[in-house]
Amino acid sequence: MEKKADNKSVLIISNFCDYGNDQFNDRFNYIAHLLAQEGIQTELLTSSFSHRNKKQREKAVTSRQYQCNLLFEPGYKRNISLRRFWSHYVWGKNVAKYLRTIREPDVIYCAVPSLTAAREAAKYCNKRGIRFAVDVQDLWPEAFKMVLNIPLISQVLFFPFQKYADSIYRKADEIFAVSETYAERVRAVNQKQAKEYVAYIGTDLREFDRGAKMPQSLLKKSDDELWLTYCGTLANSYDMKCAIDAVNIANQDSRQPIKLVVMGDGPLMNEFEQYAKQVSADAVFLGRVPYEIMCAILAQSDFTINPIVKGSAASIINKHADYAASGLPVINTQDSKEYIALVEQYQMGFNCAPGDSAAVAQKLVELASDEQQRVRMGKNARRCAQERFDRAHTYQKIKEVLAL
Repeated sequence: MEKKADNKSVLIISNFCDYGNDQFNDRFNYIAHLLAQEGIQTELLTSSFSHRNKKQREKAVTSRQYQCNLLFEPGYKRNISLRRFWSHYVWGKNVAKYLRTIREPDVIYCAVPSLTAAREAAKYCNKRGIRFAVDVQDLWPEAFKMVLNIPLISQVLFFPFQKYADSIYRKADEIFAVSETYAERVRAVNQKQAKEYVAYIGTDLREFDRGAKMPQSLLKKSDDELWLTYCGTLANSYDMKCAIDAVNIANQDSRQPIKLVVMGDGPLMNEFEQYAKQVSADAVFLGRVPYEIMCAILAQSDFTINPIVKGSAASIINKHADYAASGLPVINTQDSKEYIALVEQYQMGFNCAPGDSAAVAQKLVELASDEQQRVRMGKNARRCAQERFDRAHTYQKIKEVLAL
């Protein structure tokens, strides 16, 4: 990164980042764009391997105001695998090599996870007196411990990763996080009394509203049915079987039929779809759809569901923003204290115990029979989106701090 003498420079490092012809809807492209608009020399460094598509990316030329460079990562087929840990390790070492070739930036702003690149960036900054800012998107190894939850063995297996993460957090000069829960984790070990800034992943409400107004031909809604909509990953942390069972139970009592509409894919998509067929649930799986189509389908929906398994390490996640933006009530089974409190504070839906399909069904029937309550909770959800999730406002603080 060539640095002009009179121009502040920021290097952003993000392993899992949109690139090339991707939608550029992720946090780090958005912030890179904000910084570049302020005349700050900005470079975004990301992986050659697309985590989302599980394949190598092709180098692309974009018209963006900031540089976006790829560094090689070998890749992996499964999200939970030794190959993935090795892949991230190699990418991190390539980041370390790259840092030795560039002119020093004023700030390095680094996404966590992954871990190796962040640790290499922390060491680089600490040695040269460069400001080092972390942005915690997920908690590793906590998220992996939930999936591989073997008493004692998991504790021993992931202990080195815990120390690895601690070594990154200790060196941070500024702490950004997508939830208060994650910020607390960093604060517990940080040695620099770093300032903390919490900004939910969020969404751009202007983009959401633009998509919500677009016509969509993927799914036609019957005049009498209600849609309970899920959008996001279909993997171990997401209890779609609870949602499927709840719809079946609710349809025994609801005056209007309730259809479960699922957007997204993941390693358990086929399993969830087969389960829905097995129990004859009124459910449709649309797979991954473009963001604007997702917005349009949410706009036609009546309520949303956030079915997360017990003990998940997740806190405030992507779908929370889109659900709130949709202006629909949410039924939540995630046991994150932070999200439970948000639902209660804004009175924008109901919290149920993880896995309790009967309780979810009861709330579905209640909402299905009370349109005024749906409207009231939906308005509260939209207010939450405007106050807590709109990137046009919430990301300004990140830009301001990095630009200091």
